[in-house]
Amino acid sequence: MFNTKTHRTVASLVLGITSLAAPYVCRAATSSAVQLSGVIAGVVSSSQGVPQMGAAVVLYDRKERVIERALTDERGEFKFASLFPDVYSIKVSLAAFVPAMRKDILVQPGMRSVLAVNLNTLFSSIQIAYPPLENGSLMTDDWKWVLRSASAARPVLRFTEDLPGIVTGRATRTAMFSDTRGLLKFSAGDGALATGIGSQADLGTAFALATSLRGNNVLQLSGNVGYGSQTGVPTAAFRTSYTRDMGGGTPEFSVTMRQLFLPGRLAAAFAGSDSALPVLRTVSAGFDDHTQVTDDVTFQYGFTMDSVSFLDHMNYFSPYARLNYAMGDGATLEFAFTSGNARPDLAGATAEEADLQRDLDTLGLFPALSLRGARPRVQHGEEFELTYARKVGSRTYSISGYRELVTDAALTLVAPAGLYSGGDILPDLFSASSIFNAGDYQSNGYTAAIAQTLGPNVTATVMYGSMGVLTADKGELVSNNPDELRSMIHASRRHAATARVAAVSPWTGTHFIASYQWTADPRWAMAGNLYSTQSYRPMPGLNIYIRQPIPGLAGRVEATADFRNMLAQGYLPIGIVNGQRVMLVQTPRTVRGGLSFIF
Repeated sequence: MFNTKTHRTVASLVLGITSLAAPYVCRAATSSAVQLSGVIAGVVSSSQGVPQMGAAVVLYDRKERVIERALTDERGEFKFASLFPDVYSIKVSLAAFVPAMRKDILVQPGMRSVLAVNLNTLFSSIQIAYPPLENGSLMTDDWKWVLRSASAARPVLRFTEDLPGIVTGRATRTAMFSDTRGLLKFSAGDGALATGIGSQADLGTAFALATSLRGNNVLQLSGNVGYGSQTGVPTAAFRTSYTRDMGGGTPEFSVTMRQLFLPGRLAAAFAGSDSALPVLRTVSAGFDDHTQVTDDVTFQYGFTMDSVSFLDHMNYFSPYARLNYAMGDGATLEFAFTSGNARPDLAGATAEEADLQRDLDTLGLFPALSLRGARPRVQHGEEFELTYARKVGSRTYSISGYRELVTDAALTLVAPAGLYSGGDILPDLFSASSIFNAGDYQSNGYTAAIAQTLGPNVTATVMYGSMGVLTADKGELVSNNPDELRSMIHASRRHAATARVAAVSPWTGTHFIASYQWTADPRWAMAGNLYSTQSYRPMPGLNIYIRQPIPGLAGRVEATADFRNMLAQGYLPIGIVNGQRVMLVQTPRTVRGGLSFIF
């Protein structure tokens, strides 16, 4: 039997061996753990190479969900550690600079992906470097630092709670107002913007201002004061929205008010004199939100409650919903439903300026109004759309089908003077033409598209499909009765092919988008799929959009030029027995320009 001294000797030997083996056990456990994680780190600097402190860095996963946020330190550095091997995206933003976005950042076990972020007032960029594995092993500097620690008992994993105002690895104090950004725009053009879902003045001044409240809330104010160059119609529109980041969703509440006065020929058409000018007023209260149902399913939904006052009071409800299912291997399936108002604001980019610009594009967009039986009508739509898309390398394939029902379709009418008058023709609020109520129609269609990325700055898209349109009988009008004209219009289908190129110059920062839609028979109006919520909807004819930053001025200044339907396609002519003809148009040929100040 062992005596007490022997027991003490054996215990001492076991304790000594355990103490000596502990670092190696910890090293083995750590080595096993490091094989399952990687690091994304980087340095943010200006075009002069000056490190930028306080830049906001957001990490997204392959499904574009926010994973983590960080702020750069005094050396302009940031780091996201313990990342599961996958493909991520990074967005870096700082006041007075153009945000930088980089997708498809590969994270491998034990490897550090290093980003060199260069922020500029015209063109920001992110370069990626993947350093080789160190010493032929999967050991990173972070793990080596842990193993060199003096303490024998060292924590490898630590669970912490996410607290407001805490950024990964660093405590910060959240200011009342932060991340303030704004946009001031002066626009001018010849002709009105008429897209089939509304119209707005062609001369105006617009502003948008957004700021964060306590980090998790965003308050945005925007306004638009416009003036019709052809009709002298003054307009005004203002919008206030509040968004709160609640982790699982970001609900947004908004209120939009628009008002328009009708002088000149418009007042005479309605009131007979300038003593009682009709006024168009609209008030819209909206709610938008999205939620992550599962890891692969995202549900976006919302609605607007609209009240329109124009010769009468009209109230209507406009809901929408989108369900997106990530099927894996780069494939997605999306179902969308839209009713009432069109929602072009649902399709847009993620950059801050793009969000502000998208808000301004729809802020002054008045509802499409018409008259029928001397009573005002508002164009409504209801659409169901199913889209399947798959990304393979730098190429994206997609196919979609839709069913759309439009009531009280409002078309631009160009007719000989005095041909139509009375309670079925509304003088256009923004041009020298008129608005005609074409009635109700239903259309179905499909499109197939291939988008090819040609380097980091060029994307080309080709689309082909069948779309619903409005055509007219080949007969001639024999009277000036609007019901006769309405009876000649009917729904039909046309096959169309569209080519689109979007490019950004890395030297001048010029944004260029050009598209052309070809059809065998251009005699049609009201292209289908007006109420789609997709990011790209083809327009008839040749369309060119240019956005050019202007260097050398304080802040960021951009000049824009927008040329729509330059070949005047999508015009529907109808003959009259006396040799004249009327023209129905959904997208008139327009030339517009503007100047934007982004701060």
